[in-house]
Amino acid sequence: MRGYRKTPRALVYAGRAGLIILTLLLAVVIALYSLMLVLAKGPSPTARDLFVRSVMETSAAKFLARMFFSEDEINEILDLGDGGGSQHTNTDLINIGGSGDETEPTETLPFMSGNNNGGVPSDTSVPGADTTSPDTAPPDEPTEDDVEVVDVDGDTYKGKMIIIKDPSRVKIGMLDNYGEGYSGKTLRRFIEDEGAVGGINAGGFWDEGGNGTGSVPDGVVIRGGEIVWGSPDTYYKCVIGFDKNHILHVGNMTGAEALADGIVDGLSFEGGPLLVVNGVPETSRRKLNGGLNPRTAIGQRADGAILMLVINGRQADSLGATHADTCNIMASFGAVNAANLDGGSSSLMIYNGETLTQSAYFFGERKLPDVFLIMPEK
Repeated sequence: MRGYRKTPRALVYAGRAGLIILTLLLAVVIALYSLMLVLAKGPSPTARDLFVRSVMETSAAKFLARMFFSEDEINEILDLGDGGGSQHTNTDLINIGGSGDETEPTETLPFMSGNNNGGVPSDTSVPGADTTSPDTAPPDEPTEDDVEVVDVDGDTYKGKMIIIKDPSRVKIGMLDNYGEGYSGKTLRRFIEDEGAVGGINAGGFWDEGGNGTGSVPDGVVIRGGEIVWGSPDTYYKCVIGFDKNHILHVGNMTGAEALADGIVDGLSFEGGPLLVVNGVPETSRRKLNGGLNPRTAIGQRADGAILMLVINGRQADSLGATHADTCNIMASFGAVNAANLDGGSSSLMIYNGETLTQSAYFFGERKLPDVFLIMPEK
């Protein structure tokens, strides 16, 4: 009679442990799928729209929306517009070096004293914004007189605002070459190469499935008054750039119109939207239709000071901000002109060698086509 061979105890324990882990993973997958099903097909259209808009703004997670909706249904929820025609900056509204005390983020600002509209006048209230108003902590101890770092917090987000009072210290860092076969650079590398003291990410780039190298911009790039990527005749949404007087221009326009406006260095972010144009915050729900995600934005106050905002997202303590939240924050800080920049896993802020915000990119820092840099004090 052949003897019975007993299975080693270690293998038995390993098998049981593997079964437990597999069961737990299956339970997590089922729970996540059930949650998405409730968000997508539940009774709340608001939750459904927020879910679709949030995942459709990502490079790699768009499939989550497509699990539950057709492309026509997704497009209806996104309600994508055409940008509304050309918009241009009125440079007369910016007086560099002028008085800007009324827009400083101090304790007397309306949005810090109970105004539930974030300091935006009632006739231009931002629809869909966090109605609890963004809170700001006192400025972090600035290392230089004309730069302040301020905490910005809301119900669903935490982030940082850098205020650079001298706009001549802000420049756009660009690649030497654009296109397939080249590679973008991380924000930290841009800072090191340009001898800057800080910066934020800027324009968007081709990134289908999260496989972009950061070298193929999704819109126009202007360097030294010439178009180095894009076309003079193409219409671009959310063009952002500086003229020779360090005035920030934001608008929807052709490449030729951008040059005619005097933009010397600029870029665009096709995803947009424009947040504040010539002192008027955007109020269209159709244009402020983003979900909860990491955000980056740039703006300029009437006194010329540059506002750089980065909001953490996809974190346990900061899900992210909507476009309406971002608009609300920029208007509250006194932006006369402001525009949304590339967000998601590209959003990042570095200053004085310190990473001030949390990257949502699993592998650290993304390679980018261009950035906004803070240069050393002159």
